[in-house]
Amino acid sequence: MTQRQEAVRPDAGDGIVPRLPTERTCPFDPPEELRRLRAEAPVRRMRFPTGDLGWLLTGYDEVRALLADPRVSSRRTRASHPVRELPPEAEEIVRVQPGHFIAQDAPDHTRYRRLLTGHFTVRRVRALTGRIEEIVDDHLTAMAAGTPPVDLMQAFALPLPSLVICETLGVPYAERQMFQRRAAALISTTDDVTVIRRSQREMLEYMSDLLRAKRAEPGDDLLSGLVTRSDAEGPLTDEELVNIANLLLVAGHETTANMIAMGVLTLLRHPGQLAALCDDPDLTDRAVEELLRYVTIPQHGVVRTATGDIEIGGKRILAGETIVASLPAANRDPARFADPDTLDVSRQSPAHLSFGHGVHQCLGQQLARVEMRVAFRALLQRFPTLRLAVPFEQLRMRTDSFVLGIHELPVAWDTAAARA
Repeated sequence: MTQRQEAVRPDAGDGIVPRLPTERTCPFDPPEELRRLRAEAPVRRMRFPTGDLGWLLTGYDEVRALLADPRVSSRRTRASHPVRELPPEAEEIVRVQPGHFIAQDAPDHTRYRRLLTGHFTVRRVRALTGRIEEIVDDHLTAMAAGTPPVDLMQAFALPLPSLVICETLGVPYAERQMFQRRAAALISTTDDVTVIRRSQREMLEYMSDLLRAKRAEPGDDLLSGLVTRSDAEGPLTDEELVNIANLLLVAGHETTANMIAMGVLTLLRHPGQLAALCDDPDLTDRAVEELLRYVTIPQHGVVRTATGDIEIGGKRILAGETIVASLPAANRDPARFADPDTLDVSRQSPAHLSFGHGVHQCLGQQLARVEMRVAFRALLQRFPTLRLAVPFEQLRMRTDSFVLGIHELPVAWDTAAARA
């Protein structure tokens, strides 16, 4: 703690949240402690694993205000890690690398987003819908041809976004096991730092080789376009290209795959809502937004650092302090959502924060939405008797990651009821 903090905060031992609450009693619900903290005060001081004092935001309005505030930074090197203390050798992991735009601020962040936004517009994503439907149909047909039970994560939820992002970027889908395994390590909150560093280096080496091949023989894909682009801003460096490519590849499949799997599991655990969606497929768009809100897979929220003194929720946050904005808590805020702990696939409500807010709002959110809409509609139409193949209590949740998810999702169905 700095001398300035000590001078301004004489109550340093009072009312401080000792750590970020992460323990869940139900995999769909935020930690109960977050609910209590939000009810008491949506902006609370919190101690990080390093011992540093910062802030925890749990209210919808407060989180949204923070994410829209230009006086906060997304650079990881400025922030304390929210769930563990990193050793000195982790410096390579948190170093802000050129092209890794989600961990950068303007003007660098603005430049990279400008280059990429056109590839993920509603219009561009709509043009991909037919191909997404083909991929979904192929995988569901393969499921129907087999004998249940099957692991829905490996048979459907993971292959769909992986194949879509591979085709979009121009990454060979045959390499998926390699990058899926390393991507899981990069978002882990428990893996040894040496494992994370090794995965990071291997991904960089792989992508460097791929981009060299595209420079020699470009194709009709996003990465080839970035490699061969020529405009007033000049070409991207090799380091920028590699980091942009890796970021899009990892983010383009991990989050959506887990959201599809967790969405299906949530519906299976709420049979009334599942039946409503099966009876009225036109509810799919609303159901997608409700599942995004209800589950909120960025389970530890987002981290920012104040670059100047700011006031949120009546509390003064000082320059240099780290802030955790809990998206799961904000998305269940009763001040914003009526009956927020109830899943309602017909809900019409204010926008959730699962994709973030402000200039760092998720670049690929429209693509994720289309993948989820197509996936849920087709899956439930094809397998109206879909059910868990094991007791719910036997499922292994992914709690050791920044992305909430599930390791396997064994499902079964009545083969006579499966539809062609």
